[in-house]
Amino acid sequence: MITEQDTETLRALRGLADRDASVRLRAAMAVGSSPDPGFVGTLVERCAVEPEFYVRDMLTWALTRHPAALTLPALLREVRSGPAQARSQALHTLSKIGDRSAWPVITRELLTDADDEVARSAWRAAVVLVPDDGMDDGTDGGADGGAENEKVALAAVLATQLGRGGQETQLSLGRALVELGDVAMPALRTAATDSDPDVRAHALATQQVLRDPDTGFGFAIEEAKRVVALGGAPVVDDEVC
Repeated sequence: MITEQDTETLRALRGLADRDASVRLRAAMAVGSSPDPGFVGTLVERCAVEPEFYVRDMLTWALTRHPAALTLPALLREVRSGPAQARSQALHTLSKIGDRSAWPVITRELLTDADDEVARSAWRAAVVLVPDDGMDDGTDGGADGGAENEKVALAAVLATQLGRGGQETQLSLGRALVELGDVAMPALRTAATDSDPDVRAHALATQQVLRDPDTGFGFAIEEAKRVVALGGAPVVDDEVC
């Protein structure tokens, strides 16, 4: 016998694929408001093909309303083998869930992905999921010393992407490096001496924002470009290490 709840569930699931974006948005909201294990697979699948940003964001919200034990396996599969949008949205959702047991899925390949949206989502997820000092997150920090080394290694990989893309991409990367804090400074100092002027400018701007969080990144990058164009030497702040 089909219950009223079953009918509502079927209506919501059908609504996720409706041609009208506003219907899809309401359906995602309804699914998130009444979490059910049967929704998870459809939500993840829809994330891979949903064309509207605001609907995808609601799909992510709906997934965060379900237990991580149900959502993580499906999201990790998407990150490892899905198309670009699926990987990007799954990474975004993992950053919102914030379960550090997902950290091992953040590989160098993801952090350097040729697709800017995938890479940007990977950067955001990485700084959320990277093991923190003193956290018992169930991940293996390696033989030589745990969370701090993980953050240093992450900063080093992120620094290889400095100078990449347009302003939005550079802003995303700068924010990720700033979020890591002082452990990012050595990698930024090295990048500030790079032969590529775009890399140098991006590194200098990120250093400035890390030293003074009130500095706007747009202003910092333009000032850094000016310094590089004039042949100015990178500013080294010995008090930040």
